[in-house]
Amino acid sequence: MTQNQGAAERAGADDDLKAELLALAQEAAARAGTLLRDGRPADLGVAATKSSPIDVVTEMDLASEKLITGFLTGHRPDDGFLGEEGASSEGSSGVRWVIDPVDGTVNYLYDRPDWAVSIAAEYHGERVVGVVAAPARGETWHAVLGQGAYRDGRPLVCRPSPPLDQALIGTGFGYVRERRVAQAAVAEELLPRVRDIRRTGSAAIDLCEVACGRLDGFYERGLHPWDLAAGDLIAREAGALTGGRPGLPADWELTLAASPGVFEALQPLLERLGAWHD
Repeated sequence: MTQNQGAAERAGADDDLKAELLALAQEAAARAGTLLRDGRPADLGVAATKSSPIDVVTEMDLASEKLITGFLTGHRPDDGFLGEEGASSEGSSGVRWVIDPVDGTVNYLYDRPDWAVSIAAEYHGERVVGVVAAPARGETWHAVLGQGAYRDGRPLVCRPSPPLDQALIGTGFGYVRERRVAQAAVAEELLPRVRDIRRTGSAAIDLCEVACGRLDGFYERGLHPWDLAAGDLIAREAGALTGGRPGLPADWELTLAASPGVFEALQPLLERLGAWHD
């Protein structure tokens, strides 16, 4: 076997792995979405709280994560996990699943439709697959690294970039009082400089809405890896730029996704406004 043949076979194996991971993520998200949509108790209540009394976990968050991790482990027992509700293991395969079993839990608690199951797969630290399923909205987004982004099987391209003052921007707010005060101050400064601001309550959905052109941009401080992993890849594969503070990737301090022209205008503005700190 020549060196080039070996490289081609390895590339083919990589594509096969991506295809396998995508199929598993799609099936896991579909199963969890069905459980959450059809199994939601009429008297659903709060099972626990996290960062504050209004940052809630329901019994269905826990059931969804258990279903997802059980399904994936059954097919790939050597993979690692990072999940919002406690799933954490290193694994030995090089693959790690990053899972938000219900992104938008408060929406779910109130029976509002803007909640999603978010599943991403990383291979040796590189995000290669992302799936975001929003069953109450009847939509599923997915992306594979280097292969584009899709909603319900249709390819996505983010909107052409308008001037910032004509851009529709999404954002979100944390559940700790001090952070909310700081985020409100940033939004107050930003609002007169853009077309308008939207807030759905699910970062995963907001990132996908950048990908499919329903938002020109999205930013938020305080997101965890499971909040952004799948949506960030979907937005990038649709042609959006993603990142955090200038020169840094999306992270806890700041997550930003936008069409390229909006990104270039919005990122330095958010830096000046202090959107990256409380």
